[in-house]
Amino acid sequence: MIAITGASGGLGRRVAELVLEQTDPQSVLLLTRTPDRLADLAKRGARVEKASFKDPTGLKRVLQGVERLLLISTDAVGARLEQHRQAIAAAARAGVWHIAYTSIAQPSADNPALIVPDHLATEQAIRESGLEWTLLRNNLYAEGLVPAVQQALESGVWVSNAGEGRTAYVSRDDCARAAAAVLLTDGHERESYDITGPAALTQAELVALANEIHGANIEYVDQDDEDYAVDLAAAGLPAPAVELIVSVGQAVYSEFFQKVTTDVRALTGQEPATVREILERNR
Repeated sequence: MIAITGASGGLGRRVAELVLEQTDPQSVLLLTRTPDRLADLAKRGARVEKASFKDPTGLKRVLQGVERLLLISTDAVGARLEQHRQAIAAAARAGVWHIAYTSIAQPSADNPALIVPDHLATEQAIRESGLEWTLLRNNLYAEGLVPAVQQALESGVWVSNAGEGRTAYVSRDDCARAAAAVLLTDGHERESYDITGPAALTQAELVALANEIHGANIEYVDQDDEDYAVDLAAAGLPAPAVELIVSVGQAVYSEFFQKVTTDVRALTGQEPATVREILERNR
């Protein structure tokens, strides 16, 4: 049996849909805090269970009989790592054989992005769990650029502290296809995959692309970390969000998100979508 956590989220639901298209729905377990949002997939034959990482006993119970588990990283800032550890421990106690985890690009101790430590520690916990494992190190979502472009079209400026750093933005759909492939095929044990788009772009190149697609004249403003943080705070963002956004820009500047691989094609047999395709699709 295959199980997917966070199955009602954007990534989890897409993975679930892909898996259901390619295997017996009765061998698919979808875990979520909101089962009603997966009623349509339950009608297709998938087993849907309400589950919470805060309830390791209940999680162990529902994971009984699962062979492969996709652990989708949560967005619970401050509680994420403990939630992941609870899920990993529950999987081990339930007899799960193989766990795949959606991590982040270049999760090293010197990566300044504030989301990295939780991913790094989760990877370590998985390696120490005794389970077989696969790490899916997803780059930044290309879809996240869509609202950013819309905001820049309205304001006329695109502000960043990433300098000339490049990012190999990847579509959520390609991340889902890669995850589904790992769940449905053999030979991925103890492998780490860098899930990236086909090219790495600078912020200036992104602005030029957005201007071309929309016939606009967005101005690119390259700021240092301090000025960028001041502007974000002035725009009303809370301090934790400001710190996170600035730290990701620092990581891009320091080249932690620029690596481009062919792992999506190797796993799925398809080329990953380009940033242009994502922006044009969401005009």
